[in-house]
Amino acid sequence: MTKRLLSIFLLISLSLCTIITQAQTQQTVSGVVLDEKGDPLPGTTVAVEGTSLSGATDLKGRYAIKLEPGTYTLRVSFIGYASAARKITVNAGSNVNQNISLSTDNSSLQQVEITGRKEKTYKTKSTFIGNKTETDIKDLPQSVSYASKELMADQGVIRTGDVVKNFSGVNQFTFYDDLTIRGFRVNGQSNTQLVNGLRTSTGFWKQPLTNYLERVEVLKGPSSALYGNASPGGVVNRVTKKPLNETRRQLSMSLGSFNTLRGLADFTGPANKDSSLLYRLNLGYEDAGSFRDLQFDKNVVVAPSLTFIASEKTSINFDMVYNSSRSRLDRGQSVIGTDLYSTPQSLALSTANDFLNEQTYIVTLSLNHKFNDNLSFNAAYSKTGYQEDLYEHRSANAYAKDKLGNDISNLVAMQVFQRKRKRYIDNLSGYFNYNVKTGALEHKIVAGYDYGSEKMPVGASQLTASGYRNATNTGTIANYAAKDSLKYLRDAKGNPVPNIPSFDLTNSINSQRMQDDSKAFFAPTTLAPTYYYLNAGYVQDQIKLGRLQLLAGIRYEYYTDFNNYLTNTEVKTHSSAWLPRFGLVYTATKNINVYGSYVMGYNPQTAANLANPNAGGPFDPVTSNMVEFGAKSSWFDDRLSITTSVYQIEQNNTLYNANDATNPDLLRQVGKERARGVEFDITGRIMPNWSILASYAYNDAKIVESLNPVELGLQKPNAPKNTANIWTRYNFVRGPLNGFGLGVGSNYVGKRNLSINLTQSIPEYLLVNAAAYYRVNKVQLQFNANNITGKKYWVGGYDYIRLFPGAPANYLLTLTYDF
Repeated sequence: MTKRLLSIFLLISLSLCTIITQAQTQQTVSGVVLDEKGDPLPGTTVAVEGTSLSGATDLKGRYAIKLEPGTYTLRVSFIGYASAARKITVNAGSNVNQNISLSTDNSSLQQVEITGRKEKTYKTKSTFIGNKTETDIKDLPQSVSYASKELMADQGVIRTGDVVKNFSGVNQFTFYDDLTIRGFRVNGQSNTQLVNGLRTSTGFWKQPLTNYLERVEVLKGPSSALYGNASPGGVVNRVTKKPLNETRRQLSMSLGSFNTLRGLADFTGPANKDSSLLYRLNLGYEDAGSFRDLQFDKNVVVAPSLTFIASEKTSINFDMVYNSSRSRLDRGQSVIGTDLYSTPQSLALSTANDFLNEQTYIVTLSLNHKFNDNLSFNAAYSKTGYQEDLYEHRSANAYAKDKLGNDISNLVAMQVFQRKRKRYIDNLSGYFNYNVKTGALEHKIVAGYDYGSEKMPVGASQLTASGYRNATNTGTIANYAAKDSLKYLRDAKGNPVPNIPSFDLTNSINSQRMQDDSKAFFAPTTLAPTYYYLNAGYVQDQIKLGRLQLLAGIRYEYYTDFNNYLTNTEVKTHSSAWLPRFGLVYTATKNINVYGSYVMGYNPQTAANLANPNAGGPFDPVTSNMVEFGAKSSWFDDRLSITTSVYQIEQNNTLYNANDATNPDLLRQVGKERARGVEFDITGRIMPNWSILASYAYNDAKIVESLNPVELGLQKPNAPKNTANIWTRYNFVRGPLNGFGLGVGSNYVGKRNLSINLTQSIPEYLLVNAAAYYRVNKVQLQFNANNITGKKYWVGGYDYIRLFPGAPANYLLTLTYDF
């Protein structure tokens, strides 16, 4: 580590020497950026085309950039205004003054997100997730939370679980790709998450890297009217970085705690002279350890994107994300009895010969064609491939038994999984956007068709070693029954001998060594091939009359699942649903919109989409509905947005663990759950050099109908009633501290119940994070310190045998070079 740090500081020293030498010949280009009325526009981006040089105007609209002699083009842009270009000539020994005026942008928004976002702020003005066309977030009658790439970079985060801490009402369920939104679970294996608005799967065991993402966003509440079956809490959309029509290149290298080494690259710009072909390439490499015993992550990410602008009316985009991951699967921390602090949070039940190798690709091809100013057609096809190769020692979700059948609280019953499987997901989406006026009414109509399918082909298989050895040591018995003790092989104490040695929580080093499993009894576990597909059609109209906007939509979805797929008893089963969506938006003032909405959700629960061969069933589909009211506002010349909302969500037929001793994966349905809450979000800049993001959520999510009366009124699992977050960054732009920046933030998550045993809980926590930045022209040095108070906490868990602890105090040092 010392050698790595020394190399970085030598590179910094050489860079600074070069910069100082160049500065001797540089001249200052400065001026003021004004709006149509002649008022200054603070926070405007002034970029030098063909370079990575850029700056932002101060409170009085002033900017200043140092350039060497030559001819340049300044590109000036600000949200809500048409960008402007000015050619300038810089002569040696002479500074340049160039004032620029911007006019309001009245041009139509993108129909499909094909070209990238140029702004470099936390705030995003528009989103595509709510209406399948670029829509001002203020005009959307539903709550949206998001994190831009600038926020992610400032916080030094590269995992979705770290990103969502910024969102109101969103927190981790486990430390897998597994979240809770407004009290309802959504994860990467469920095929209800989106990438660029298309359904996909990101795996489950490992959170994907975010270096190739423009932003992560969550549309709160059921999104079935536009996207099909999804969690009633909301849908997560990962938006990949798109090509820009200006050249930008960036390299970064990070070193940090737990032997973390990370290298990232981002290149974009025109690929030909007329800029009809644009490219973007994001690369990522990670070799990181963990505060958890025996855990590591080695990732390679390759994410190219191409945009072909065939004409003013036709654009084609190609995106691919490829991720190769080598790691171990971490099933969590086990404690002795009910004492959360009886074992170290670093304790993982893995062994040195465990491994998890995963490969994932997501390929997307999209087309946008404008027939005229009012009518356009959009089509996109996405293909996801996932491959898993797993060998793991993990808990059997129980403690070992003594001869009387009692738990031995320091010994965790163990099992071994050896599994290989593949999954393929296809999504085809085609829709028309039609804008038309009928008298005083303005219509934005979306009408489309969706096809989606998921398949696990033949060849998926698993070997499982578990249970207790029989008396003749020739096989196993799944569970121990004291009344039949003579049927079991017993040790010197008379206790049953497990098929896989138990994990001793008081002697973890011995249990974590390489294990010889050659004498264990393995049995094949059925991973039958699965296949389902869906067809859906939808239509939606957003009608504007003066200050009032009415949104009304309906979707019909027809779902086909193959029971006993590819066997002699294969049977097609069908289900269908009509899914309405209604919303109202009223512009109360220039800065404030108020809204209300009602949406319904639907999600089949079949063997294909549960991806759990031992879950049981058949199960009735999940049905849900949401009522939401809120207000959205913008301030400080649209630099800062504030959103507040209140909601109620009801869901029927949720699946919970059945707590069956013979089948720990068996599920059961609960009658009804209800979540009521309040959310508050602030995003943007108070001043051009002062950015902020803050949120608060209160969520009362309870089980209100159940056959088990003990569960009535209990808070839903891993759903805290209160969460809060704040992050702010301040840049010094004058005086001796010019070039320095400071960031500080805090995250609060309240007490939560666990999912298998709702009477077990994990405590609340408050984390404090900080960062420091120093930029000199093209080079930035960044230091992030997380959980600086060293708080012990858990991000989620199933029970006290599977707890998911959060990271202790840690740091990350990042060097970034723009060229």
